[in-house]
Amino acid sequence: MITQDRTLFDDLNPSQSQKKLSEVFAQLITEPTKDFFYTSIDLFSGCGGLTKGFELAGIKSVLASDIDENCEKTFARNFPQTPFICKNITEITKEEVDEKLNGKIPDIIIGGPPCQGFSLANKRRNKVADDPRNKLFYGFVKFINWYSPKAFVMENVKGLLSMQNGQVIRTIVEEFANAGEFGYNVEYKVLKASDYGTPQNRERVILIGFRKDLNIQPTHPTPYAMDGYVTVDDAISDLPQINAGEGVESAEYLSEPSNPFQQYVRRNSNVVNNHIAMKHTPRLVERFKAIKPGQSLIDVWDTHGAVKRGTPTEKSTIKFSQNNQRVFGNLPAPTIAASFQSNFIHPHLDRNFTAREGARLQSFPDDFIFEGMRTKMSWEKGLSQYQQIGNAVPVLLAYAIANNLIEQLKTI
Repeated sequence: MITQDRTLFDDLNPSQSQKKLSEVFAQLITEPTKDFFYTSIDLFSGCGGLTKGFELAGIKSVLASDIDENCEKTFARNFPQTPFICKNITEITKEEVDEKLNGKIPDIIIGGPPCQGFSLANKRRNKVADDPRNKLFYGFVKFINWYSPKAFVMENVKGLLSMQNGQVIRTIVEEFANAGEFGYNVEYKVLKASDYGTPQNRERVILIGFRKDLNIQPTHPTPYAMDGYVTVDDAISDLPQINAGEGVESAEYLSEPSNPFQQYVRRNSNVVNNHIAMKHTPRLVERFKAIKPGQSLIDVWDTHGAVKRGTPTEKSTIKFSQNNQRVFGNLPAPTIAASFQSNFIHPHLDRNFTAREGARLQSFPDDFIFEGMRTKMSWEKGLSQYQQIGNAVPVLLAYAIANNLIEQLKTI
C-alpha cells in the first residue's frame, strides 16, 4: 500500500474514533459470517454490490429488484435465498412485493437509481425533464411509503449535486423528508471508495435517512485511518498473469495472497472465476505496448492511432482521451465504469482488464461469481459481466456504510 499525505483526513471530527484499515481487513478475514440482526430491500440492485457489502456487515436482503435479466442471474447465483423481482420498478405492485416478503418487514431500503441522466459525463444533465430515468427515484420513494423502514440508503453519481443548480438534490431530500408514515431526517455526502479500502478513486453521493420518530440524525462513515490506499497491484498481483486471449472460466491460484486485501477477497474461494482475457489483434497489442502508465491512446496517436473502418491506411479523426488508459500499478484505479473493458489497460500486461480484475478493483470477493456474457454487442440484450461490475457499488464502500448504519440503529 502506498503512503499518502495525512491531509486526506483534514475534514475529520477529532472526537470521532477512526477505524484502522488493517483492523477492518483482520475482521473481514478472521470473523465467521455475522448473524443477521437487520433486513433490507435492495432496489435497482444490479448484480448486488450494495447487497454484498451490507451482508458482510450483518444485514440480510429479503428482497431485491432490477430490470436486467443478467443481473438477476448473477444475483441469484450469489444470493440464492433472496427473492428477486426482475421488472421495471414503476410496474411493481405492493401485492407482489408482499407475496415475496412473506410476512418479513424490511428495516432498511437501499439502492441506486440509474445514473445516466444525472452523470457529469452527460452534457445535457441540467435538463432533468428530458430524461425519464431521473424520475425513477420516485419508485424508491414508493417503497418507503409502503413500508416506512427505519432507514434508507440511496447511492448516486456525484453529478446529482449539480443538477439544476442543486434543485434536484433539494427536491429528492424534500421527498424523503415527507415519505412514509413519519418522514425522514436526511443527510447526503460525497464518499470516495478508496477511503474505505477499495482500490479505486470512485466518488459517489450517498444519501442516508432515518425515520423522524427514531430521533437519529444521520452521519456518514469516517474514512479509515491508514498508512496508504490499497493500490491496483495490491488488488490483483496474485491473479494468474495471463496474456490477451488466455484464461479459463475457473483456474487455480498460482501464488499465496501477499497482503490483507488479497486475504479478504480469497477468504472463501479456492479458485479464480471470471478471469479470461479478451482477444486483441496484433495491432492493438502493439498499441498497448507503446502506452506507458498514465498515458492513453491520445498520447501515441501519431504512431498507433485508430484507423477508419474499411480504410486501414487512413487515420480516424475521432479521438477519445479516455480510451486505452494504462493505469498505475502503485495507485488506486480511476473510476471503474461500465465501459472499463476498453477504457483501461493492465498496469504491466499488454491487454485490457479481465472481469475478475475489474471485480477486485470494485472489492468484490472472489467467491462472487458473475453470470451472463463477458462482453456484448450493441444488439444483444442484458448487461455483460463487465457492465455489471462497472455499474456496481464497491463492496467495501457498502460495507463501511452498513456498519455505520448499524451503529446508529443500535442507539434506538
